[in-house]
Amino acid sequence: MPYVLVAAGLVFLLIGGEVLVRGTVSLAERMGVSKLIIGLTIVSVGTSAPELFVCVKAALSGAPGIALGNVVGSNIANILLVLGLPAVIFPIVCDTRSMRRDGSIMILATIFFMMLCWLGSLSVLQGTVLLILLVGFLSYSYRRARRSGAAAVAAATEEIEQHMPQSPWVSLLFIVIGIAALVAGSRFLVDGATDIARSMGVSDEVIGITLIALGTSLPEVVTGVVAAIRHHGDVAVGNAIGSNLFNILGIMGATAIVAPVPITDKVLNFDLWIMLLCAVLVIPFALRDKPIGRVTGAFFLIAYTLYLSAQFHGMSGVHAMAVAG
Repeated sequence: MPYVLVAAGLVFLLIGGEVLVRGTVSLAERMGVSKLIIGLTIVSVGTSAPELFVCVKAALSGAPGIALGNVVGSNIANILLVLGLPAVIFPIVCDTRSMRRDGSIMILATIFFMMLCWLGSLSVLQGTVLLILLVGFLSYSYRRARRSGAAAVAAATEEIEQHMPQSPWVSLLFIVIGIAALVAGSRFLVDGATDIARSMGVSDEVIGITLIALGTSLPEVVTGVVAAIRHHGDVAVGNAIGSNLFNILGIMGATAIVAPVPITDKVLNFDLWIMLLCAVLVIPFALRDKPIGRVTGAFFLIAYTLYLSAQFHGMSGVHAMAVAG
């Protein structure tokens, strides 16, 4: 039954996020909001809605470890899986200037987040600081996009516009259905994942890092694969880096405001460092002006598989020692 809940939760989250974005974008365009604003805020935040609802629900349900694990695990998956799989299909060639700039911001955000974690549990104060930094990043992105003509940002709405509701009332219905699906999906996913963690004797963080992070990263994986097939490397890289920034600044910030998020020793001493290492991995390709090729993509996928295996192997060993004791 828990696995059925998890599967149903993922389906509801994926559908809810997609419907919410299309309804919101349609309504925003009818209200005269520019495509630049839509691309930078509504689309970006909307595509992260599944992670946001899951993390907030986990925090409110007394399972903040799932929220922390989801963000850390998603950021690791966004580099090793979301970039690795498309690179195996077709080498990712991207704008090295943009990659160098946004990648550096991602690394700085990751380091700052790690510093907050080392101070102890994430509280309302830390969450507020993270959200303020998110607003600052969006403002910076808006000014930068205006100077560059915003073609890349506006392109983010092209596919959505092909299947948007035409009536404002239908748009509102899409928004209501999307939110309802996200609420239901987050509840199913968190409840099912919590039961699985208890039955397997692993922590909430491990379930968040593996099962939930992998599930909520599926939209980014699909986007990356489609971008690779169409030879749009910039979309795949920008999607991964942008998602990581939103996860740290937006989702973790909002979650910490809702409820304190304690930091376990395992996450502090292992997973956060892996997340930082993954963030640093994109820099050599920006500096060398070379594509992320198939060999590198395969290395990313193998590394991600080993990381997931280490999660359960390490926790099963700890659980065995606890039982023996």
